[in-house]
Amino acid sequence: MVAETLDPAPPGAGPDGATTTTPEAVRAARLGAFTWDVATGRVVLDASLARLLGLVDASAERPPLAEADVDPRAALRRVHPDDRTRLLRALLPADGTDVDVDVRLAPDGPGPDGPVGPDALDPGVPRWLQVRATLERDASGRASRVLGIAFDATRRDGLRTSALLDAMPTAFFSLDRAWRFTYANAAAETLLTRTGVDLRGGDLWELFPDAVGSAFETHYRAAVATGQPVAFEAYYPPPLDATYEVQAWPGSDGLAVYFEDVTNRRRTMAVAARETRRAALLASVTSQLAETLEAEQGVTRLAELLVPALGDWCVVTLVDHDHHGTWRGLKDAGCAHADPAARPVLERYVDLRLAQLEDTLALQRALESGQVVSATSGATEMIRANLRPGEARDLIDVLAPESGVMFALRGRGRTVGLVTLFNGAGRGPISADDLALAQDVGARAGLALDTMRLYHQQRTLAEVLQRSLLTAPVEPDHVQVAVRYVPAAEAAQVGGDWYDAFLQRGGATVVVIGDVVGHDVSAAASMGQIRSLLRGIAVTTGAGPAHVLTEVDAALATLRTDAIATAVAARIEQTPEQLAAGVRTLRWSNAGHPPPMRISPEGTVHPLVGTGSDLLLGVLPGTTRTESVVELEPGTTLLLYTDGLVERRDQPAELGIARLRATLARLADLDLEAVCDALLEELLPQRPQDDVALVAVRLHPQDRPRPPEAGPVVVPPGLPADPAAPADPDTEPDAAAPADPGAP
Repeated sequence: MVAETLDPAPPGAGPDGATTTTPEAVRAARLGAFTWDVATGRVVLDASLARLLGLVDASAERPPLAEADVDPRAALRRVHPDDRTRLLRALLPADGTDVDVDVRLAPDGPGPDGPVGPDALDPGVPRWLQVRATLERDASGRASRVLGIAFDATRRDGLRTSALLDAMPTAFFSLDRAWRFTYANAAAETLLTRTGVDLRGGDLWELFPDAVGSAFETHYRAAVATGQPVAFEAYYPPPLDATYEVQAWPGSDGLAVYFEDVTNRRRTMAVAARETRRAALLASVTSQLAETLEAEQGVTRLAELLVPALGDWCVVTLVDHDHHGTWRGLKDAGCAHADPAARPVLERYVDLRLAQLEDTLALQRALESGQVVSATSGATEMIRANLRPGEARDLIDVLAPESGVMFALRGRGRTVGLVTLFNGAGRGPISADDLALAQDVGARAGLALDTMRLYHQQRTLAEVLQRSLLTAPVEPDHVQVAVRYVPAAEAAQVGGDWYDAFLQRGGATVVVIGDVVGHDVSAAASMGQIRSLLRGIAVTTGAGPAHVLTEVDAALATLRTDAIATAVAARIEQTPEQLAAGVRTLRWSNAGHPPPMRISPEGTVHPLVGTGSDLLLGVLPGTTRTESVVELEPGTTLLLYTDGLVERRDQPAELGIARLRATLARLADLDLEAVCDALLEELLPQRPQDDVALVAVRLHPQDRPRPPEAGPVVVPPGLPADPAAPADPDTEPDAAAPADPGAP
């Protein structure tokens, strides 16, 4: 053991035994320290050991306390080939943590100092290195780190141990079996703030009374009792006020202690850990809240991020938009508890607490002034005093908060919510650092929640606008019409799609589907303009689909409307001869829209391609519009739809249309309303990226009554509900427009 060879008066010492530590002394001592991180393979040597192994220039003026990262393989190559395996096995013992091994250095010449000098060796004489270390293990028992020292054990004139120890860059002292100091090197004198004269012969527990009962005493006595080295880290209070990393080796005459002040390192690590934690939490808040636009889902995620990171449990409260600035506009919308068993209790308390509050001053202060409201102790009693007798008061006794803070969530010039964080007696009040972090989190969350509020308002406005334009369809006798509209799930992506179904004055049924380019409120407004133009032109002129779309193009150009849209306009008509035969005619014109689907009574599905698709509306005034015609038998179903039903970002439109055809064939036997519902259920994702409109028409046989599932007949006054009934003579179509063949 090191302590067994101590020299009380090293050569070169002054009258009082004190020595001077210099770079030359360290090099002369031929001793150094090392650390090996087993998991990463990182090896760190101090300058003395790096010189001893010949890994740095021996003449370089490097401070003895300097450290150097070295290639582990380079360090191992400095060991004699026959001793390398033995060294590695010794450094990683299967049992225990004590390492003590002698190895030879590789034969690379007469010695690190060259062929001459006090450290030169005769040719063929090996240089021996004595290694003493402690192996640290992690919680699972795996080797994690090796801390040790190594010194040259082959010097021709022997090693004066006291000079060696005095030159050590790390503090060292030795104790006899009565716990009296027998030696302390210069580094130890500096760290312990006492001279060697003061320490030698002094009792450890008397000189350092705060060590009694501390981790220092526990580990020192354990090392002596077991005979096994120990390594630990511990804090010593003022006047030292420092954290030390300690290794202690027991021996027959006492204890040798090797220690290092790691206070600054630990403080730096603590600051880095706090900053890492802060950055990670803020990043989580940003990413988690960015993934949702629903406020209640957002506050639930916020609560789960705050607990247990910053508190034992918390409640997140939202401000109702209609009662901004008053506590009556508050709603507890999210909560979280670190203890899963306590979560049902907290959830019940959150359901009740606002309704049972008698004193709301704290809430009002946080809400109106934005000040932090805190209680460092006695939180349970304070809250009980503000609650009426009842279940909420009983539940707060179960939750038992000892301390808490409340702060506002600020949006864009307004308070959007409150966060209340609580700790139990075992955790202590929230620290200033954690409160600052919580408020940083709250600032980001407040902006995110305000964005959700604005999105909700904009989306609601767009939906209301669009739904106000999508009026209920007509229901002529024996013609059943079903419509659907589904808004997009994402930010204000509503407004572009529309459907329509109405009667011309001659009684023909017109169905329209369209999609304005764009997804916002302006698209909804443009949709309203185009829809109104189309139905007005169709009703006023009584013209067929191609003529109607041509006139819409002209009107858009005349009104200087920059809207662009796809659309299909279709008209179901019937001549007296067709009525007798029970068939109808469908005319349609397509302006760049997905093709409608025709489902026969037998369930066969065909796209209505006709003469093809013309240019979109609003692109080029004067575009020639084509019209296609097909005869429809009783029991036929038509489906007009927008691209949101069949198009996806990750698949071509053709694949979506093929899937629609297959689904329609499978659903053909269902009633019309059920077909529409099933299509949306099967073809739309849970959160559609685009809005969807569809209009479905089923032609029931005219030789029997309208079926009950088709619902009542709905037609405007003056128009025939049945094609056999005469129309109002005042509703004749425009003579300048193509004639209307008649009602279906």
